[in-house]
Amino acid sequence: MIQREAGVSKSTVYAHYANKEALFTAVIEAECAAFTNTVHGIEFRPGKLRETLTRLARAYLDIVLSPGGLAMFRVVIAEGPRFPKLARAFYLAGPQVMTTLVAGQLASAAASGEVDLGEIGRDTAASLFINLVRGEPQLQCLTHPDAAPSSAQIDQWANAAVVTFMRAYGRGEDSPNKRSQS
Repeated sequence: MIQREAGVSKSTVYAHYANKEALFTAVIEAECAAFTNTVHGIEFRPGKLRETLTRLARAYLDIVLSPGGLAMFRVVIAEGPRFPKLARAFYLAGPQVMTTLVAGQLASAAASGEVDLGEIGRDTAASLFINLVRGEPQLQCLTHPDAAPSSAQIDQWANAAVVTFMRAYGRGEDSPNKRSQS
C-alpha cells in the first residue's frame, strides 16, 4: 500500500528501509509527529493554567480520538507483541512527547505557584493528567467504533480531566490545596 501510494517500486521502498518493521516504525513516527505538532503551539501563561490544560486536553483528545489516531493505536497494540520496537517507537513519538510537553507546562505553573506537585513531581503529574484525559474517552471510542463522540462530549471529557487535576494539584482560590494553607 505504501509503495503504491508513493508511486515507487517495492525494491525502492526496501532500499530505504531494512524490513517491514523499520518501514512501519518510520510511518508511526511521522504520523505521531504530525499529530503532536498540533499541540506544540499551546503555551503556558501565568494565571491561565486551567485554560492551558483545557486546550491541551481538547487537542490531545482530538488526536487520540480521530479515526487515524484510533487506527494507529489499534495497529500498534495488535502488533506490539510481534514488533516490540515498533510499540516502543510509538510510545516515545506519541504519548511520551505529549507527557513531556505537559510536564513542561506544569513546571512553569509550579514556578508561578499555580500548582503544588508535592512529592510526585512534574513528570508523574503530567502522566496522570494525560491518563485522565485519554483513559475513558479512548476506551469508549475503541470499544464503540461506530459511535463518534460529539464536540460537546469531547469538551465534557476534557473539562472533567482538568477539573479533577486542578482539584488535586491546583493552588487557585477555589482549590483545596489553597484553602488548607490558609
